[in-house]
Amino acid sequence: MNHVIEARGLTKRYKRTTAVDNIDLQIPAGRIVGLIGPNGAGKTSALKAILGLATYEGHLTVLGKNPSTDRAALMEDVCFIADVAVLPRWIRVSQLIELTEDIHPKFSREKCLKYLSSTKITLDHRVKQLSKGMVAQLHLAIVMAIDAKLLVLDEPTLGLDILYRKQFYTNLLNDYFDEERTIIITTHQVEEVEHILSDLIFIQDGRIALDCSMEKVQESFVEVMVAPDQAATARELHPLYERELFGKHIFLYKDVSREQLRELGELHTPSVADLFVATMSGGAA
Repeated sequence: MNHVIEARGLTKRYKRTTAVDNIDLQIPAGRIVGLIGPNGAGKTSALKAILGLATYEGHLTVLGKNPSTDRAALMEDVCFIADVAVLPRWIRVSQLIELTEDIHPKFSREKCLKYLSSTKITLDHRVKQLSKGMVAQLHLAIVMAIDAKLLVLDEPTLGLDILYRKQFYTNLLNDYFDEERTIIITTHQVEEVEHILSDLIFIQDGRIALDCSMEKVQESFVEVMVAPDQAATARELHPLYERELFGKHIFLYKDVSREQLRELGELHTPSVADLFVATMSGGAA
């Protein structure tokens, strides 16, 4: 299988600090991948290597290219949106569209204008006149009008209100994503993206702590809410994580028979946030 991203032994060091520690990754086309980790876990360093913005050790190919030596060619098929918009504040929307059209061979003015027509953004607006949410809409319009195969989103909706955040991901799915394209999302607002993810990668201290599909998460992981008198029995089944809520104990298990667990209490599929906390903590809370 050809992979959009393939890494073996990917490592990034900053003097005495190892930000990315010998990780292996294989991401095929047509997936929406959540790259989740706490601050300082190595997410940004990994993304910089993928985008050709940082040197690294190990093997890494993105769309079959070496990001370090073939970055110019790679960027024709890769788009990137970060939490801090880099659009010049003085520029008019019309000028930005013209500039993008001149720079990027795969940019479609028609697609961009079609998307902007559903917003309050006009061609005469300067970037500095737009709210942060409108800047995100403009940035997304530019990106979705480029026929790219890989889209990297690094905290793309940070600081936006809930209406803009919801609309951002709705537009992304309806107007951009298809089986030929791949999206990588890093965000701390995991509850907003878990319903659109196809794959989940947790990174901790520069290493991969979890790498599996959302289907596998639903098959392998289960939470059980038990009464206090069943807690000791639940612990004998070696849960990955334990927490207490409103006097009841919630245990997280991996690859334990659901029939056996059902005798203890109510079963639930864990949320990405709960699974993340359990993976990062590695014990009882």
